[in-house]
Amino acid sequence: MANTDKNRVKEILSWYRSENPGVLTNLARMMNHGTLAGTGKMVILPVDQGFEHGPARSFASNAPGYDPAYFPKLAIESGCNAYAAPLGALEAIAADFAGQVPLILKLNNSDTMAKQEPCSAVTGSVRDAQRLGCVAIGYTIYPGSSMRNTMYEDLRELILEAKDAGLPTVLWCYPRGSGLAKEGEQAVDITAYAAHVGCQLGAHVIKVKPPKDVVYQDEAKKVFEKYKIPTKTLTDRVKHVVESCFAGKRIVIFSGGEAKDTPAVMAEIKEIAAGGGFGSIMGRNAFQRPHDEAVKLLHDVMATFKNA
Repeated sequence: MANTDKNRVKEILSWYRSENPGVLTNLARMMNHGTLAGTGKMVILPVDQGFEHGPARSFASNAPGYDPAYFPKLAIESGCNAYAAPLGALEAIAADFAGQVPLILKLNNSDTMAKQEPCSAVTGSVRDAQRLGCVAIGYTIYPGSSMRNTMYEDLRELILEAKDAGLPTVLWCYPRGSGLAKEGEQAVDITAYAAHVGCQLGAHVIKVKPPKDVVYQDEAKKVFEKYKIPTKTLTDRVKHVVESCFAGKRIVIFSGGEAKDTPAVMAEIKEIAAGGGFGSIMGRNAFQRPHDEAVKLLHDVMATFKNA
């Protein structure tokens, strides 16, 4: 059974000794909220898909999702650690749900109306996060994009500003762009590399997609073979990603990815939990389902992490 003693949260906070009390307090607020409070595990509800993919693709399958208020209610009812969304969505709900669920402001976003090299626009600010009562900022980087250095440099400035405001950073690390073929985007070596870059940039919580059994870079293949790094199961690959994040001393959570049926979701979650993943950040696989089904799925996901 998971340790729900507050000592686990204190242990995790000790990994971030260079941070100020504001950042540590807000990290603790996320870890001490909801069903998984005190376990050191997290399940976050992210809803940036309307911006990223369009409203119909995101909400038509569950029409209540067109209303921004649907999502914080879902996060509260299911016991999520936090709810993450872009500026407009949080402005629409922050006052009505003040203090009821930790909020994360996603500071950069992109859309699908122009096919260009991946580089999201900065669409919110640290000051926005402060006035909306958020506990953290969120940001996406695309390692593999020719624009990655611009994103890294912008992120470093935002992280510094957020730290001054006492806000930690949740970083979406999504390898993508002209430097990678499609098979490389979720390769285990690339996923671990992207997560490690996120740690080096100073992010506090790293979000990646579940890695696949592909080693993409030729030089990495030699190392994986020489040291017999296991990759056959998702559990093996998650262990490698977590180890790559400062020997497991950074919070690493995994996205739900594309919509899939419940048995497939739960099979994936069990392997992520077994591999030492700190939790899940699950959007479409939760909110595109009918309300009661979504709540049950999130409860089951939390129970898996709690008992890992």
